[in-house]
Amino acid sequence: MQNSNNKKNSIIGVVITVLILIFLVVVSNIKIQKWSELAKPFTSVANGVQSGFIYLKNKISGNDSFFVDVDNLKNENSELKKENKELQQKLREFEILKAENSTLKEYMNLTEKYSEYKALPGYVIQRDISNYSKVIIINVGEKDGVKVNMPVISEKGLVGYVISVTDNTAKVQTIIDTSSTVSSAIVSTRDSIITRGIIGANRELKATFIPTNATVLEGENIETSGIGGIYPKGIHIGTIKKVVETKNITDRYAIIETAVDFEKLETVLVITN
Repeated sequence: MQNSNNKKNSIIGVVITVLILIFLVVVSNIKIQKWSELAKPFTSVANGVQSGFIYLKNKISGNDSFFVDVDNLKNENSELKKENKELQQKLREFEILKAENSTLKEYMNLTEKYSEYKALPGYVIQRDISNYSKVIIINVGEKDGVKVNMPVISEKGLVGYVISVTDNTAKVQTIIDTSSTVSSAIVSTRDSIITRGIIGANRELKATFIPTNATVLEGENIETSGIGGIYPKGIHIGTIKKVVETKNITDRYAIIETAVDFEKLETVLVITN
């Protein structure tokens, strides 16, 4: 029995050996091209993975460049803000110089225009242009030689007169104040009239006591007459804007538009003589 089993095992071993040899022969005879065909799917997968890594690498590199660009933009923005701030400061300085130059020019024009008067320049530091009170405060006072009742003028024309003073300031009642009356004259005819402020009006005067024989036309120039002891003769006041006729000719009146814009008034001259 034992010999019989050994024979069977020997035969099985020989068969297995033969099969292995046959397999090896077959495999050795398969062309390399067929192996290549079998490897293609694996190669494609490997190539895809490799491409993915390359794309990811490029993406990361691109992001690095992006962050660098962002930092550069931040720096450039900071520099631009700094330059803009410097330009704004220079612009403010230029505007200040321009305003100062304009003020000096006004002073020069004023002194040349009213060279016959001894005058002191000043500028408005406060204004109260309401319905009833229309006064301004200027930056010159008693220490500068300013006294009560001194006339105040501007490049455009008559402003008013000084009603009170401190050491360094003076309060001026403007001609548009309802308490103000000015002895005036129509330039073309020399007819005398009285002008006074109107409630609620900041650039208009009412002209009354117009002579019955006087011809009053719109556009006529009005100036100080020199009568009354405060204002010198010949200071421009404004122009006739409208003539209002009434049933009684003695009651007719005219509306005068002042030459001075009191809401924008800045520089003045105080006539001291």
